[in-house]
Formats: sequence, C-alpha cells, structure tokens
Amino acid sequence: MKKLIIATNNEGKAGEIKAILGGFYDEILSLKDAGLTLDVIEDGQSFEENAIKKAKEAARLSGCDTLADDSGLCVDALGGAPGIYSARYAGEGAADDENNDKLLREMAGKTDRRAKFVCAMALASGGGILTARGEVCGVITGEKSGQGGFGYDPLFFVSEYGQTMAQLPADVKNSISHRSRALLALKQKLTEQ
Repeated sequence: MKKLIIATNNEGKAGEIKAILGGFYDEILSLKDAGLTLDVIEDGQSFEENAIKKAKEAARLSGCDTLADDSGLCVDALGGAPGIYSARYAGEGAADDENNDKLLREMAGKTDRRAKFVCAMALASGGGILTARGEVCGVITGEKSGQGGFGYDPLFFVSEYGQTMAQLPADVKNSISHRSRALLALKQKLTEQ
C-alpha cells in the first residue's frame, strides 16, 4: 500500500491535495492523522528551499513519501516582498489583519500594484525530490474586500473575475489558486514518470 504524508495540519489544504493526488496513493494523511509533529525552521532563501526542507524532515520522521509546500505573496513594487516572509510580514506570530495592514501601508502611493501568489511543492519519495511551482497573478487593492479565504486574499484582486480572492466562491478560488496550479504541475510530473 502506497502512503503519502502531507506536511500540514490544515484540513482545507489536505483535502485539496487528496482530491488532486488521490489516484497516485492508496492513503493520504495529514501530520495529525499520522500522529506526527513537524517543527522545521523555514530559513531557506526561496519557496522551493523551504518546501524541500519540510518534505525531507517529514520523510525522515515518517519513513513514507511526503509532500510539503511553501507559499506566499510577491509584490512587484516591493521588490518581491513579502515573499518567503508572507506569514510573518508584520512580525513573528502576526495575524492576517496585521500582515494586510502592513502591506496596505507599504503600498501607499505606489502606482504599480502588480502581485502574484506563489506556491512551491516538494515531494520526497524514495530518496529523491520532485518539485513543482504554481502562480496566480493579480493586483493589490487599496482596501480589504470579501469575507472568504485567508491571508492576503482580501487585498488580492483577480482581474479576470473582477473580484478579490476573498470574494470568489471557494470552488472558483481553489480551481485557480497557486496551490492548485502547483499540485496540477506536480501531478503532471508524476504521470510522466
């Protein structure tokens, strides 16, 4: 029986991964489901480095194939910030609102509002690492809009839908998200093996 451990306790993320990669594994478990605790310092210089680090550590702990991701928001006018520091942009342990408020302050007066959400996936399997990346482009709004999603979703406007990620229905958001795109790219690589 082929088992995959997902290096997350986020049930929404786990469900999305199970839906896309279910055909490759007999059993897909979150860290909690597998009875594991993962404490990795994300000190890589890229999303890929952080994802690989988490995947390798989860594989070492579990002895199974493992999948980890790292994701964040990259804003052109801020030189790619917050980038790999997205979750702690306003400081260690900052809440989403604090990160959003800091981003709004940093963007004050900026005319270039282009941004992208980036997700890097790393699959540790049989001693090897397979990576994939997904991106979704948008612009940063001047104020928060919408109640759905999390993180920077209320500030991330997707032009093709005329709404922020936080305003989009969950099924639409999930179908165009950076995580979904990274997972589909990873699924394609697995299919080609």
